[in-house]
Amino acid sequence: MPIRKYKPTSPGRRFMSVSGFDEVTPGKRAEKALLKALKTNSGRNAQGKVTVRHRGGGHRKLYRVIDFKRDKVGIPATVTAVEYDPNRSARIALLTYRDGEKRYILAPLGVTVGDRVSSGPEAEIRPGNALPLASIPVGSTVHNLELHPGRGGQLVRTAGMSAQLMAKEGTYAQVRMPSGEVRRVAVDCYATIGQVGNVEHENENVGKAGKSRWRGKRPAVRGMSMNPFDHPHGGGEGRSGAGGNPQTPWGKPALGYRTRRNKKTRLMIVRRRPKKGKRSKG
Repeated sequence: MPIRKYKPTSPGRRFMSVSGFDEVTPGKRAEKALLKALKTNSGRNAQGKVTVRHRGGGHRKLYRVIDFKRDKVGIPATVTAVEYDPNRSARIALLTYRDGEKRYILAPLGVTVGDRVSSGPEAEIRPGNALPLASIPVGSTVHNLELHPGRGGQLVRTAGMSAQLMAKEGTYAQVRMPSGEVRRVAVDCYATIGQVGNVEHENENVGKAGKSRWRGKRPAVRGMSMNPFDHPHGGGEGRSGAGGNPQTPWGKPALGYRTRRNKKTRLMIVRRRPKKGKRSKG
């Protein structure tokens, strides 16, 4: 699907680009039964305090209920439509099962209207089908990967992303993530064959600040332009550097400082992701 570029009729249009939407089914409206109201909290917690900065505003949208579990085992479905989802970078596919039920899934690359998909240990190894890792051949490309059996896919759901099944040993399989990290996942966990669609998403150019506001992203002020009271990088005459290691507004190191403290899954990591600029080839 090619990226659509605009003619430079204005400064905001000069570098703006959007997806071509070639794979989206024309004239298809979202399935009403699979829509829910979506209340945004603008990065605030239950007390109303800002816990994530630079969020707020954005266009109103409805949430599309996605079937990340793929738990209709053994019941084939037909892809009725491929639709745009304002809540994610990937496209979504509307499945109509043999028993009449309709569900949304993440649209894999190469899956089009009219294709048949299914889930379960006996499903074929082809894009769109969901199987447990125990039934997937080593070397296969997967997405929508579960971390715990039955919980639903939590990993590799962004547009264009895919993971690779590297090995299987006992009750665990080794999966290489898009970041390069290799981690152990239970072989009972389900994953969907193939790569997430809308591969050209990473090549889109926002083009203007207003488009970021449509997406609910508020401006981020550089610490260097603040006062010393507001940020460790602030102050000084004219443009001045950080004066040491880059820091957050609260004095924590901003680069190369590990913040991960999840002891429960630490043992599941076989090989950590490579540092920037040192990613291994192949």
